Amino acid sequence: MLRLFRYLKPYSWALFCVVGFLFAQSIAELYLPTLMSDVVNNGMMKGDTGYIWRYGSYMLLVALVSSACSVAGSFLSAIIGMGFGRDTRDRVFSRVESYSLHEIDKIGTASLITRTTNDIIQVQTLLIMGLRFMVVAPIMCVGGLIMAYSKDHYLTRILAVVLPFMLIFIMAVATSIVPLFKSLQAKLDRVNLVLRENLTGIRVIRAFNRLASETRRFEAANRDLTDTSIRVNKIMAVMQPTMIILFNFTSIAIIWFGGVRISQNSMQIGDMMAFLQYAMQIMFSIIMVTIMFVMVPRAEASAVRINEVLDMQPEIVDPTTPVKTDGQRGFVEFQDVTFSYPGAELPAISGITFSARPGEVTAIIGGTGSGKSTLISLIPRFYDTDSGRVLVDGLDVREMTQRDLRDRIGFVPQTPILFSGTISENIRFGKEDATDEEVVHAAEVAQASDFIDSMPEGYRSMIAQGGTNLSGGQKQRLSIARALVRRPWIYILDDSFSALDFKTDARLRTALKKEIADSTVILVAQRVSTVMDADRIIVLDDGQIMGIGRHRELMAACEVYREIVYSQLSEEEIA
Repeated sequence: MLRLFRYLKPYSWALFCVVGFLFAQSIAELYLPTLMSDVVNNGMMKGDTGYIWRYGSYMLLVALVSSACSVAGSFLSAIIGMGFGRDTRDRVFSRVESYSLHEIDKIGTASLITRTTNDIIQVQTLLIMGLRFMVVAPIMCVGGLIMAYSKDHYLTRILAVVLPFMLIFIMAVATSIVPLFKSLQAKLDRVNLVLRENLTGIRVIRAFNRLASETRRFEAANRDLTDTSIRVNKIMAVMQPTMIILFNFTSIAIIWFGGVRISQNSMQIGDMMAFLQYAMQIMFSIIMVTIMFVMVPRAEASAVRINEVLDMQPEIVDPTTPVKTDGQRGFVEFQDVTFSYPGAELPAISGITFSARPGEVTAIIGGTGSGKSTLISLIPRFYDTDSGRVLVDGLDVREMTQRDLRDRIGFVPQTPILFSGTISENIRFGKEDATDEEVVHAAEVAQASDFIDSMPEGYRSMIAQGGTNLSGGQKQRLSIARALVRRPWIYILDDSFSALDFKTDARLRTALKKEIADSTVILVAQRVSTVMDADRIIVLDDGQIMGIGRHRELMAACEVYREIVYSQLSEEEIA
């Protein structure tokens, strides 16, 4: 956890002020019982009203100074804590954005959300409370012991008996509660995972009438979290009454033995009252430390999880000396590429060799699981190859910066992803400074203008999170428009026509030919009708290329392609 606190450097001035204010507050509070003792011993016992007024005014002034320092210290502690939380969230989010898909899958989306929110809040809360308590508590404890001993060393023996017992009890509780706090965060991850799956998959759950079973799954995860939380709180619940009992018995002992000392003229009433106040301050500082001991284990578990995110090194990194292209635009080449997903026994694709040039449409077709999406994911460098090279404009993609590489690519994913906001904002996601004319043109080419114009607010119409207020075909067309507005050199269309009817599919492909005539198009499709007119068709099966050529060439030479064609088209359509 101390590693996280190195990010407090920008707040060093505030930390210095907090320590100063809280130190002044502690000294003032330690001085108050002594003033009270003087008032009782020298003023009230002797009936000196002037003395009482004079020292009473000192007490009021010291109390005001203590209150002002406490408010200032708490205010600055809140500023430091909230600023630390904000900065840490920024670092974690930026780190996650630099991850490859493998790192994101390794930790899990639900866990990343928990680490960015709940875990940082735990550390942030500890920091705020720690600044307030961990400065005051040691001063009050040590200073209180010194002042109590100065009032009566005999009564100090009571504290010598009580304080070790309190510390042993606190350590025992902390030892038993640390493992529970660690498991608590993991169980919170599980609840977030189940909840996220249910919210994103609510249509599938309802379609298959699985509401009851999903409710039971959530209840099981929720019950597991609840049971662990109850166990933690049961242990914590023991602490408060135990401390209060010790607090009260210590007060009784001080009053009892102090009364005996007073009756023997070995101690004055004011000194006993001051000693009692110092004892309460000492024990209260122990209670503050106890609260911190309860908070530290959970914050420590959260800090470990945050550091895992910050320490994990991304697999996909920019080269130290990136290379610039020599003016080529849109050339893509695979040279004997093999790639395996982490932990897989067999490669997803192997021995892939082909090239795609500007002005050509290269189509990739194959059965489910043949490696089509995996292949095109290597072009924008979502993953790195195990062997072989992927070249873009004559350069290995590992020799280019990720920004330079991806600026050349317009990518339309297999599952269209839209963001909450207006239609215009979603299309401009591909090019932030796109003009209204460019946005409208991209929508027209993508065959999206018809349904956009039919909306009440047109391009200002709002899209819900994930595009849930649009159909699958509408989302695909907006995803295509988002890539078109960018006007890249390379278009990668990953099965982006699957939700379109045949008429819209044909119109879109016709419009695309004119729009992207000078660009390289790599098209993944399931429909034979979508790829029949391509300049080059690559047939994949079990991660290997079974044939490359035009439609007629493959019909004559590639058995896998013929099977796909015969499964989709009638004899008349084939002829």
